[in-house]
Amino acid sequence: MSIAYWCILIAATLPYVWVAIAKSSAPGYNNRDPRGWIARQDSPRVRNGYAAHLNAFEAFAPFAAGVLMAQFAGVDHALITQLALAFIACRVLHGVFYLAAIPLMRSLAWLGGIACVVALMVPAALKIGG
Repeated sequence: MSIAYWCILIAATLPYVWVAIAKSSAPGYNNRDPRGWIARQDSPRVRNGYAAHLNAFEAFAPFAAGVLMAQFAGVDHALITQLALAFIACRVLHGVFYLAAIPLMRSLAWLGGIACVVALMVPAALKIGG
């Protein structure tokens, strides 16, 4: 089970990876007004990096809940591990495709990540008696 917990940690840090890339993608970053600085940027890489940052936060809570639900419900540990690793792969690809401005691939990576979350939650709900 520890691999799935490591995946939760990785997922929790991904938003900071994307925002660090966003902030380093244009000169003159101002830490006194970081959100204002990002809002004033014309660079697609800055905007996309910040959007990937926000989306990674949005994806984190359902993923962490899915892993914990599956574990507490007694879902097969190998399945939990596989889905957690697949989620991380999808989320890394999502951020990469966001930064590279490849919307179709970004959306497919997003869909893959959400599918992993659903695949963690549904067996947990069914096992508990839902």
